[in-house]
Amino acid sequence: MPELELVRYEVRDRVAEITMQREPVNAISMELTQAINAAYRRACDDDEVRAIILTSGCEAAFSAGMDLAMIRGGSGQDLHKFLSELYFTMHDLQYRMGKPTIAAMTGPARAAGVTLAVSCDILIATDQGDMSYPEINVGVIPAMHYVHLPKQIGRHKAFELLFGGDTISYVEAAQRGLINKAVPHDQVMVEARKMAANFASKSPVVMKLGRDSFMRANDGDYRRSIENVVETICNIIETDDAQEGLNAFNEKRRPNW
Repeated sequence: MPELELVRYEVRDRVAEITMQREPVNAISMELTQAINAAYRRACDDDEVRAIILTSGCEAAFSAGMDLAMIRGGSGQDLHKFLSELYFTMHDLQYRMGKPTIAAMTGPARAAGVTLAVSCDILIATDQGDMSYPEINVGVIPAMHYVHLPKQIGRHKAFELLFGGDTISYVEAAQRGLINKAVPHDQVMVEARKMAANFASKSPVVMKLGRDSFMRANDGDYRRSIENVVETICNIIETDDAQEGLNAFNEKRRPNW
């Protein structure tokens, strides 16, 4: 699918809306990641854009995570190339955006789909959905969430989610401070647009300078920590257990560890 078809980019009332539309569940490929990053660059470079919303055009999910077909049988080097685009390039774009970004999560998010959301400044989700980190179930790890999640909800609950692979409802996620709001399904985009309009009404100069300062103050050792977990997952992907887990998932059977 050509890059332009993977995302829809629209600007309304000084807000750029980036809509992922890789049916059926926005499985994240290199091409989709590059398309999202291209849309971020476009929004960043447009002086008329004051805020950004990332959302899904697929009814079944915000994003079901990484397209596992991309890494099944692949090498650690191949995975590193993909994660460099998803983690490092996207993080740098978000870091230097100078404009607020909002994830409008109209459906479930899994694994790398959660990564897309938490890279934004604000997360608004449907109260009918949930999120999870199921990588452990197929013999890999949720990488960057080792860095992000404990800071959001505490070490012990984070360990439960990351190593148990279970879901957490968006309602509970909001209660624990992992996302900003869980609202009725038909109000997700309404709420996201309302918040984006509020941000867009502020001084763009002050917003940029203030957001840049906020990013510097809260970045800490984030990138170095991410580099560490990327190295780990690239080593894991070449183990027999990881390939067995991915093959078992593809063949819809229990893995034989």
